[in-house]
Formats: sequence, structure tokens, C-alpha cells
Amino acid sequence: MPKKEWLSRTEALLGEEAMEKLSEAKIIIFGVGGVGGYVLEALVRSGVQNISLVDSDTVSESNLNRQIIATKSTLGRLKVEAARERALDINPEAKVTVFPIFYSEESEGQIDLSRYDYVIDAIDSVTSKVRLIENATKSGVKIISSMGAGNKLSPMSFEVADIYKTSVCPLARAVRGELKKRGIRKLKCVYSKEAPVIIKEGGRAPMSIATVPSAAGLLIASEVIRDITKA
Repeated sequence: MPKKEWLSRTEALLGEEAMEKLSEAKIIIFGVGGVGGYVLEALVRSGVQNISLVDSDTVSESNLNRQIIATKSTLGRLKVEAARERALDINPEAKVTVFPIFYSEESEGQIDLSRYDYVIDAIDSVTSKVRLIENATKSGVKIISSMGAGNKLSPMSFEVADIYKTSVCPLARAVRGELKKRGIRKLKCVYSKEAPVIIKEGGRAPMSIATVPSAAGLLIASEVIRDITKA
């Protein structure tokens, strides 16, 4: 019999050894929004128990259309706190550490990446994203990055690839250029081959729909589970 009934169906699929690896893995998620929230959801429901969350943002009305942690009851709360509460409501035995900070050169010293088995990058800012990738690479920690999920309509257009084999995605292009300058020659990422919807009016925030960032987040979680369990 599985050790925990609520994980019995997952264990039947992956096996006891894989479940032990997931339980012991230490994972940190940067960005708990449309993509990162679904990464967290899938990992917790798959038996990952040691998770850290990094995000300085609060839940706003505009998040309700796509972010799993965004509800009327969480509006105004720190995303990391709302996410931790949701994770613990799924598995009260989970250990969820939160860092309500914006990852940057000034704040990076608060987090020791070498303590983790896997880093998940769901950051929107190119500067912070590249800095995180660079620091994870220097620390020798596995990392997977989410590229652009805004201005997209098709959840079926996402792929897992090395950053240097991506195409179409403007964010991947920008990140690729910065990594090349820093001598970083590989990065596993999830990106969409769908051309972004063109915004004719200037100054508008990226458009979004519930089905796209969620698909990217679940694909990232799937890759992390596969890497940890060697499935």
C-alpha cells in the first residue's frame, strides 16, 4: 500500500522509488504568477514537499483571469503567502519557505541556490531572469526557464528545448542574446512557437488567457518531475 492514500494513484504510475525522490527534492520557484502558480500546484500534488517561493508581487484584480492563486479572497495578499497557504491546504506536511522579494543583484544574496536540487525560473523581467540563470549555472544547479506566455492563444504550441534551438519567441531571443554574451551555452526552457498576437495600441500590458500560462506551467512541472525521478 502507498504510504499516503492521496498519492496512491501517482505512486502506482511512477513507483515508490520515484515518489521518495520527489519527497526529498528541494525545489525553488521564482515567480508565482500565471506560469509559476501552476508549476507549484502540479509539484505539490505530485508529492514534492520541500519548496521555496520567490515573488515580491501581490495578487491583483487583473490576475483573476489566469493565475491559480488569484481569487477574490486573495486579492491584495502577497502571492507567495497565498501560494503557500494553497500548497499547505493540499499537503499540510509540505515545507514551503517564502521570499517576498524581487530577485536582483541587491537581493540575490538572500538565497543560496546551491541548497536546491532544481531552480524554476518563471520571472518576467529579462534582467532578473538572466541573472538567475547565470547564478544557477555558476552554482551547478539544474534550472528550467519559462519563456513568453503573454500575447499567445494556443496552449499546444509550447515545446521543451535548449534556448539556442528556440525560434519565434521574442523573450527567448532576448534571453539567448544575453546568455551568449555571458558564455552560457545551454539552458533548458519551455517556449511557444506561436507568433505573438500583435498589439496595435501602445502602452498596454501583455494580453493573456487562462489556457496558455497554465499549459506552460504544467509542462515545466512535468519536465522537473521527469528529471528528478528519471522517468
